[in-house]
Amino acid sequence: MAIKRFVQPPSEAAIPFWEATKDRRLDLQWCLDCEQPVHFPREACPRCLGTRFEWRTASGDGEVYSVVVEHRAEEPYAVALVDLAEGVRMLTNVVGVPADQVSVGMAVKVTWEALDDGRHLPLFEPK
Repeated sequence: MAIKRFVQPPSEAAIPFWEATKDRRLDLQWCLDCEQPVHFPREACPRCLGTRFEWRTASGDGEVYSVVVEHRAEEPYAVALVDLAEGVRMLTNVVGVPADQVSVGMAVKVTWEALDDGRHLPLFEPK
C-alpha cells in the first residue's frame, strides 16, 4: 500500500527547489555571502543572515544521521534525517528497504516519487 503524502504548496523561497524536482534534480540554495549550502530554502542564510543566494545541483548522496520507524500505517516506514554530501540535513523517508533495516550511518542516494502536480518528492534509498 502506498503512503498517502501531504505535500504543502511551496513558500516563495522554495519555488526553485520544487521546480527543479520536476526534472528530478535536487537543487540547494547556496549563500553567496558565506559560501555555505542552505536547506530548507529560506529568505536569509541561517549562518550569516545574507540574502544573496544561487541554486546549485546537489550530488544526491548522503548518510542517515537519525531514523525512526513509524508504525501507525499498514506498513511501517522510515522517517530519517539525512546528511547530504554538500553539508545540509534533510528530513525525508528512506525507501527501497524494509523500514527496520534503515540504520544510522547507512549510505543513501536520492530517488524520486512523482506527485500529482508534476513535481517529484525527494526520498532516499540505500546506495
